[in-house]
Amino acid sequence: MGQHKNGLEEYFILKDGRRLRYGYTTGSCAAAAAKGAAWMLLHGEPLEETALMTPKGILLHLLIQEIRMEKDKVSCGIRKDGGDDPDVTDGILVCAEVSLREDGQICIHGGPGVGRVTRKGLSVPPGEAAINPVPRRMIREELERTAKEAGYTKGFDVTIWIPQGAELAEKTFNPRLGIEGGISVLGTSGIVIPMSEDALIASIRLEMEMLKEAGARYLVITPGNYGETYAKEHMDIDLTYSMKCSNYLGETLDMAAEIGIEGILFISHIGKFIKVSGGIMNTHSKNGDCRAELMAAQALRAGADMDTVKALLDTITTEEGVQILKKAGLLKAAMEETAGRVQFYLDHRTGKRIKTGAVLFSTQEGHLADTETVPELLELIRKQRCENERSENN
Repeated sequence: MGQHKNGLEEYFILKDGRRLRYGYTTGSCAAAAAKGAAWMLLHGEPLEETALMTPKGILLHLLIQEIRMEKDKVSCGIRKDGGDDPDVTDGILVCAEVSLREDGQICIHGGPGVGRVTRKGLSVPPGEAAINPVPRRMIREELERTAKEAGYTKGFDVTIWIPQGAELAEKTFNPRLGIEGGISVLGTSGIVIPMSEDALIASIRLEMEMLKEAGARYLVITPGNYGETYAKEHMDIDLTYSMKCSNYLGETLDMAAEIGIEGILFISHIGKFIKVSGGIMNTHSKNGDCRAELMAAQALRAGADMDTVKALLDTITTEEGVQILKKAGLLKAAMEETAGRVQFYLDHRTGKRIKTGAVLFSTQEGHLADTETVPELLELIRKQRCENERSENN
């Protein structure tokens, strides 16, 4: 028996000379599972495969799994294939249980493993299951179509559930976004385009909007786990309104200004922000490295001799560079120069529409330098916390 074809065989992107496959979303899985369960309930017989037309216009052919048929309800699952997109939900089973209603309504519920929204600012209101509007529409349209084809004129109850959802939720943004107990059922096109930077940037924007909705005017932002850990262990700072921006520093600044955030304090390992001292606003290595060159440039500004500069240019890591500067007695001066250039490029990107600053550190030496705005930002973040505490107590 040949390999099952899901309809995406001819869809791919070329990235760095590789063909990367398209996939389909949890929303497509939920809609297909609901359609399959409804068809089996109305026809009284099992179904091996169901077809789903996605909002993107791509027709999927999806295998149905885990079928359970009872007199008054049917459940089944569709396994997600994210293509070549590195997503924690790849391979999970998204299930739907469908039963009949007398009132003609189609009611969509979230079961185990589907998160529940607890905060304002998302596309789904608080208290509702985290099934986004497009997947809800897809489920509704598929059930209406299935009912019409079968001559059924009443309604359905549909419960979407994800067996691994609660466990996987801890690996997603959901807990920080105020979505508890599971993952979200997502997708605006029904299709996953691999390695989509747009999706990552959209998730950063969403988290930022959530924090602003919750009362944030000033944010603490780290590129990743190093900065977050350093802030928790070495700084007396409120991290209620904190988030990560990954490599997308420039986009984060642009979105913050657009959304109305008043200030950002970045806390970063020198390995990321040495790049910012050269105006690099996407810190992924594929977009440019120059860490050794930029550290050498700041050392020159601080008065380094050519032997020190050449030693810096031969380094592989910024931690090595920090030790060379320390040995030369130039660490403090070079890091102050670095902080000055970081501030310049942060202000250049934002046009000073928002107040920005950065705390720089290394793993071995700890705190290295602050940009000139850090004391003011720390005070503003402290006041923000006090104001919010007073508001909560009133």
